[in-house]
Parts: sequence; C-alpha cells; structure tokens
Amino acid sequence: MKRRRRNEAATFSLSFLDAICCGFGAIVLLLVLTKIGEPQAIEQVYEEDLDGRILALQEELHGIRGETEVLERELTQRRRQVSDEKQSIARLQGDLERIRGEFAATRQHSEVQDILSGRLLAAQQRLSEEMKRLQAQTDQAYRRPSDAPVGGIPVDSEYIIFVIDTSGSMAESAWGTVIEKMTQVLDAYPKVKGLQVMNDMGEYMFSTYRGKWIPDTPSRRRVIVQRLRTWSPFSNSSPVEGIQRAIRTFAAPDKRISIYVFGDEFSGKSMDGVLDAVDALNAPGPDGQRPVRIHAIGFPTVVSASGVSQQTGIRFATLMRALCERNGGTFVALNHLR
Repeated sequence: MKRRRRNEAATFSLSFLDAICCGFGAIVLLLVLTKIGEPQAIEQVYEEDLDGRILALQEELHGIRGETEVLERELTQRRRQVSDEKQSIARLQGDLERIRGEFAATRQHSEVQDILSGRLLAAQQRLSEEMKRLQAQTDQAYRRPSDAPVGGIPVDSEYIIFVIDTSGSMAESAWGTVIEKMTQVLDAYPKVKGLQVMNDMGEYMFSTYRGKWIPDTPSRRRVIVQRLRTWSPFSNSSPVEGIQRAIRTFAAPDKRISIYVFGDEFSGKSMDGVLDAVDALNAPGPDGQRPVRIHAIGFPTVVSASGVSQQTGIRFATLMRALCERNGGTFVALNHLR
C-alpha cells in the first residue's frame, strides 16, 4: 500500500511540471512572434517622423533665407545712408572751412574799414568845421529871405493849386515839359500845408480829394507826378473854368494860396470878361492883398507850330500876363519845349 502512494505523488509532480513548462513555452512563443513584426512598425514610425522633421527644417531654412534677404537689403540701404551722410558731412566741413575763411577775411576787412571810417570821420569833422566857417562868412555877406522869388516867382505860399490844360496840343507836344515844370515848381516849395491838382475844366486829378487839400508828403508828390504821366481828362483849351473853380472852392483869408496855370491856348470869347470874373472872385482884402496869387506858364505848342493858327496861343499869353499882373503873380512864357 505504501508504494502506491509514492508513485501517485511522482506522477502528479511530473504532470504539473509539464503543464508549467508548456505554459512557459507558449508565452515564449508569443513573445517571439510579437517581436518579429515590431521592428517594421518601429522603422515605419521612424521614417514618418524623419520626413516631418525634414519638411519642418526645409520650411525653417526658407524662412531663414527670406529673413537673410531682408537683412541684406536693409544692410545695403544702411550702407547707402552712411555713404550719403559721409558725403553730407564732407560738404558741411567744406562749407565750414569756407565760412571760416570768409569770416577771417571779413574780420580783416572790417578792421581795415574801421581804420578808414575813423580817418573819414576825422576828415568830415574838419570839413564840417571849415564849411561852418565859410557859411558864417557867406551869411554875413548875403542873407536870402525865405519868401524871395525863384526865377521871378514868389514862393511864399502855404498852399498850391495846379490848373493844367489837358487838351490834345498839350498832351501830344508838351507833356514831358509839363511834368518837368511841375516837378520844378514842387521843388521850389520844399514843404507846404496842402496841394491840389485839376485840369483847365476844373476836374480834379484825385476824386477822393474833391474840394479838399491833398496832404503834402514826399510819397504824395511822387504819386502826383506819376499820375500826371497818364492823366488825360477832357479839355476845351481854356483855363478859365479851372481857375474860377479853384478860387471859389479854396480861397480863404487865413491861407496863402498860389495857383499855377499850365496851358497853351485860350479859346474863350472875351478876355475882359475873364478878368472881371476873376476880380470878383479874388477881390482884395482890407490889406489890399488878394487871397490867391495866380502864376502861369505858357507852352509854345501853338505859337511855334507852322501851318497852325496862332491866335489862340497869343490870346492865352495876353490873358495870362494881365491875369497874373492883377493877382500878384508872374507869367513865364517858354520859348521852346526842350
């Protein structure tokens, strides 16, 4: 009986070991079968990962190349800017050197000028002293009254009125001489209280100063002469209307006024009528003096012209001579237009 039990135990032990070995063998076989397909899968995954990395690197390379081109363009532009700045600096340095040279020359010239100016000032002072001495001697020998006549015409008036014939004969033949004589009359009166200009019909040169005095300033005188160059209102070749309007509008007992008549003809009918009318308008005051002096300048446009009736020119000269004599003035007859 005991031997049977030992055999049973041995049989059981061998069967168990066989089962265990078979199990382990099956596991080993599964592992072997599994490892056979794993390298292919690993290689495929590795290849796919490598392609992705290559593409990413290629894209990164393209980006780097683009950035490189941009940087190269910026670098080229900066180099050009640096070159331009260097050229500008060189030009400025040249200008600075030139200015320094000019300043040095100017400074030297200024020093010379200062020396010359000092010598000139000293000479002027000596000359001024000599002139004062000679002037004092001259004043002792002769003193000219401020109201002394110039060329026979008294220049003591405070207000001046020009009555100018603007007819065709004057405008075409004597206008340059008219401007010259007006300038000379103005120069004879360095400063007056008022001016006025009208034509022989009594039309004002400046309508804004109708019935008023034009203030006497250097600029006003220049404007009057400039306006006279192109002034050409209608005229009937007779100064009577202008003279009468001037006296009627501006005569005043407290003002010293002179009328200057510029003309060449008298086309009116009666000279005596003109003299009587002016006598009534410009009647003498209590002191026997008339309010307005009348001067006249005769232009020989008609008298000297050949083939033209000279009667109107002769009548103008006759009338003006009598009119100026009665009204404290002077008649000047020009013998040529040059």
